[in-house]
Amino acid sequence: MAQPRILILRAPGTNCDAEAAYAFQLVGGLVESLHVNMLLESPRQFLQYQVICLPGGFSYGDDVAAGRILGNQIRHHLADCLQEFKAAGKLILGICNGFQVLLKSGLLLPLAADFTPPATLAWNQSGRFEDRWVPLHASGSKSIFFAGIDSMYLPVAHAEGRFAPRSEQSLQDLARDSQIVLRYGARPTEDVPVNSQPSVPYPDNPNGSWGDVAGVCDTTGRVCGLMPHPERHVDFTQHPRWTRRPPDAEDGLRVFRNAVGYFA
Repeated sequence: MAQPRILILRAPGTNCDAEAAYAFQLVGGLVESLHVNMLLESPRQFLQYQVICLPGGFSYGDDVAAGRILGNQIRHHLADCLQEFKAAGKLILGICNGFQVLLKSGLLLPLAADFTPPATLAWNQSGRFEDRWVPLHASGSKSIFFAGIDSMYLPVAHAEGRFAPRSEQSLQDLARDSQIVLRYGARPTEDVPVNSQPSVPYPDNPNGSWGDVAGVCDTTGRVCGLMPHPERHVDFTQHPRWTRRPPDAEDGLRVFRNAVGYFA
């Protein structure tokens, strides 16, 4: 397929949909943005796309908790079609608020019997909204989105971004299965222990995530959520020091190029 179809799923409060659409267009995707209400009326519309992206923002004003209302809508009304979408070998990407939605809907990691997720994205340890650029390193090659990527420099913008599993064993299980695909800090993964304490200090780990986790994928590597915003670094002039450094790769663009290239 020369030009895969990309769906940007938005909801009230989503505010990064245009940037995500632009990033996919830059790498050759055929992009359409749809409000969740349109999908609720006709859920099987999902099946005509190859990639679904849940962009950042504050879906439903982050009432109750970040991403919970949209996550519940997906779990109660759209889960069957999205499971069929996943089973067809297609891709799902959740960025920031989209990562929160993926966790709360059970699309990324299986929910417990009482429908609680195995991990959540809690309030930042700093107690405030964090808006800054951070160094990152990719962990392994399990995720389609991070294939061939070793390190990145991307912005974060969130108040609830601290990755916190139900237990340290849950975190160890994710590490064992290579599902931790992105971590804060510039050090190689093998040098950084995975446990309940962040080893990268603030502000490089901007939220205090357990094990410095910045992104996680499912067991297939085709569903992925991350807190940093790759759609905000798709041109070298977006780098905060672009006037004082030579032009180089636009780090975030590689994530979208991998997704489109997977089908092309």
